[in-house]
Amino acid sequence: MSENDVDLKLKPKNKPKLERPKLYKVILVNDDFTPRDFVIMVLMSVFRISEDAGYKVMMTAHKLGSCVVVVCARDIAETKATEGIDLAKEAGFPLMFTTEPEE
Repeated sequence: MSENDVDLKLKPKNKPKLERPKLYKVILVNDDFTPRDFVIMVLMSVFRISEDAGYKVMMTAHKLGSCVVVVCARDIAETKATEGIDLAKEAGFPLMFTTEPEE
């Protein structure tokens, strides 16, 4: 090697281990006041699920008292739950969504 040559050796970089974000469940809570059609409409518009899937989620919550709608990252889960609650409040219904960590 001459004086002007530079010996460039690539050093292996340690890749940081990235942890997957903890997932949260968005849960539809049954109530006896919100019309079924309205619940399905909220599920379709906020959670982007089909009418058939919305009906199944709504009926499961109706029969069992609650039903998991979606599992996603915490910020998305909280945003979706808040959007659903806000839509119901605007229409005068007590529809409730909660979030909790997935185990």
